[in-house]
Order: sequence, then C-alpha cells, then structure tokens
Amino acid sequence: MLYTAETSIFARLTALIKLLGPGVLMATAAVGGSHLVASTQAGAKFGWQLALLILVVNLLKYPFFRAGVSYTISTNQTLQQGYLKMGRRYLAVALCLNTIASVVNAAALLLFAASLLSYFVPFDIAITLSSSIVLALILLILLKGHFEGLDHIAKGIMGVLVIATVAVFIVALGNYSEPADPTFTPPSPWTLATLGFLVVTMGWMPAPIEISSITSLWLKRQCSDQAVTPKSALFDFNLGYAVTVVLALLFLGLGALILHGSGTELSASGIGFSHQLISMYSSTIGEWSHWLIAVVAFLCIFGSALTVYDGYARVVAEAITLLFKGDKLTRNILVTPVLLFMALASFIIVLFFKAALLAMLGFAMTLAFITTPMFAWLNHKLVAQTQLHSDAAPNIIVRGLSYIGLIYLFGFLAVFIWWKWLS
Repeated sequence: MLYTAETSIFARLTALIKLLGPGVLMATAAVGGSHLVASTQAGAKFGWQLALLILVVNLLKYPFFRAGVSYTISTNQTLQQGYLKMGRRYLAVALCLNTIASVVNAAALLLFAASLLSYFVPFDIAITLSSSIVLALILLILLKGHFEGLDHIAKGIMGVLVIATVAVFIVALGNYSEPADPTFTPPSPWTLATLGFLVVTMGWMPAPIEISSITSLWLKRQCSDQAVTPKSALFDFNLGYAVTVVLALLFLGLGALILHGSGTELSASGIGFSHQLISMYSSTIGEWSHWLIAVVAFLCIFGSALTVYDGYARVVAEAITLLFKGDKLTRNILVTPVLLFMALASFIIVLFFKAALLAMLGFAMTLAFITTPMFAWLNHKLVAQTQLHSDAAPNIIVRGLSYIGLIYLFGFLAVFIWWKWLS
C-alpha cells in the first residue's frame, strides 16, 4: 500500500508539473531586469523601505495579468481577439504599443544577456560582438522551431534560480551586520527627487502588463495540445506570479543585506554590473558557487530574452493578421519577418546603449510604466464585458483590486508627467 500511495503521489506531481506552462514561462520572462536589477538596486539604495511598494505594485497589477488567463480559458480566444471584438481601434492601439515595447524590451534583455555572456570570456570582448552571439543563438533556436523545448528548460531554470536565491538570502541574513559607518543614515525614497527611480522600479514589476497577451497566446496553444481546466490554468498562473513576487522581495533583501550602507555603487556598464551581481552571490555562499551562479544568471536572462522575442513576435503577427483579416497561415508566415524586424531594431538600440546597461533598462522600464495603464484598462474592460467561466471569473476581491489598480496606475502616471514637466 505504501508503494501504491507513493506511486499515486508521484503520478499526481508529474501530472501537475506537465500542466505548468504559460505561468512558468511568464515568470521566466518576468524575472529579468525588474528582479536582478530594479529590486537589487532598490535594496542597495534604500534598504527594506520599498518592500511594501513592491508588494502593492504586484498586488494591484495582478487582475490585469490574470485577465489573459481568465479570458482565454473561458472563450478559447486570445486577448487580442477580445480587443478586436471590442473594436478595431482597441486592437490597433495595442498593436502600436506592443510594436514599440517589443523592440525596447528585447533590446534591454539582449544587452543584459550579452553582458552576462561576456563574463565567461577570459579576454575583453566588445559588447556588440557578445550581443551578436546572443541574438544569433536566439534566432537559431526560434527559427529552427526549438522553442517548444523551452517549456521544460524554463521549469529547470526557475527551479534552480529559486533555490539559489533562497539559499543566498538565508546565508546573507545570517551573516548580516550593521553598516561599518555609524553615521550612515538611509536616504528616504519618498521624495520628488526619487520619483524617477520609483517609476523605473515599478515599470517591469513583475513585468510589463502587455506580457498578458503573450501568456494568453501560450495558454491557447497549450489548450490545443492537452486538456486544461480553468482551475489548473489559474493554478499555473498564480504559482508563476507568486514566484515572481517572492523573488522580487528576495532580490530586494539581497541588495539591502549585502550592498546597503556598504558604500558600493552599482556599475552602470553591463559587464561591470554583471560582475557585481555574480560576486554578490558567490561572496555570500562561497567562491565554489562562482561559476554556477554565473551560469544560472545567464540562463535566467537568456530565457527571458528568448521568451520575449518569441512572445512579442507572435503577438504582433497575430494583431496584424486580425486587423487585416488574415488567416492562421498568414499569421504563421508573419511571425518570422516580425521576429527579424525585432532582432534588427533591438540590435540597433543596443549599439546606442552598449556602454550603459542600467540606462537602457531604466528607459525600458519607464516606457513600460507609461504604457501599462492603457493595457490595464484594455484588460479590465474586456473582462468586465465578457461572460467568463465560473471557475475563471474574478471574484469581488479581484474586481475591487482591478478598480483600485486603475486608479493607482493612471494616478501615478499623472504625477510622473507632472514631475517631468516641472523638471
């Protein structure tokens, strides 16, 4: 009986892991600049003071990310098909914003991945060359159709990253000591001067909301391959979302425990920051982990870049197809030219920002913050006017968070525009 029980548990666990897909891929796409950079910076600059802000931002964005799962599992249509039902102008706006976001976000992750790749080369390598190598790998994988395997790779990457980050955080917490300088006073993040930093922190936290359209596409594709229920789809999404929130807080904690008050300034260059990031891990848990952490960090960002290039290319291709009344074949044909356009445009951007990774990421996160309210409103409106499956429909708490989230996003955007106008 014991063997039977163990076999039953193992079978259930295996079945559960197989159902995980779009939620884990969303987490893989999300855990990039917002976590390894923005959260770490927030902890390094302000200690634990922004922990509540990170929690609130993730909570208030939750309904708009969840919309992609709720709508698709209920209607077997993607979010963009839903936008078209509301009117062509809604889809046209989404297409314009997604086209811009696809290039900027892809460029930011490409530059970050290239910077991490440079860490493995024992001699100086131009960031343009390392970017070319990373981009070539991405295009090779996607054009050869090997992206399907990323579903399994993503689960492995996320598992190793979570374990490594939790381990480093626990060790850092145990080794923590007060800053050596007794006169050190933590700066306050709650001033107008730091508003730009807060915007950067919130822009990709946990990811740009348009990622919900990519999640929607992935979920529809998963539903065509296997039986997916509303409960299993929401479990997958909630698990992936929860992982991104926990990791955001852990990276904030690492910045607060290791860098805050140490006098260490984070390098603005990609290679310099990559070295600091890996050293933060290895100096905490031991030099033996040096190369392991470097590999995990690279795979994490490379996985984010891979999912972003694939996801945005499919979303943009689908939007163009829907707007011009093409069929499935047209959409599939369009994916490759859209992907190549993204690759060329993102590489050109990298050429301009090649020596300033943090500036590139900051620009991408600020752009995401500006466009986020529009995507949030589109998802809110679509869910509100659609009859959803009872197991996927948002309850009163989620609906309430959706309204509060809209007020917060548009309100903070207005404050940011006012601040930029004053400055």
